[in-house]
Amino acid sequence: MVRLTLSLVFFAGLSIGVGFLLSGDDQLIDWLLAGGLFGIALAGELTRLRIRRSRAQNGQSTGL
Repeated sequence: MVRLTLSLVFFAGLSIGVGFLLSGDDQLIDWLLAGGLFGIALAGELTRLRIRRSRAQNGQSTGL
């Protein structure tokens, strides 16, 4: 759970930073872009978590 929290906090900061850098003169942060990037990161992390849990239930391991 700590890894998930840390990665989501990192991606939130990164997406807000990109939204700030790519915003126009009329707004401080491009919230649509930042939200979209964070949504992609959230979907990826949840997919990774779901795959990891399904492998644990099936007894599969990566061998590491």
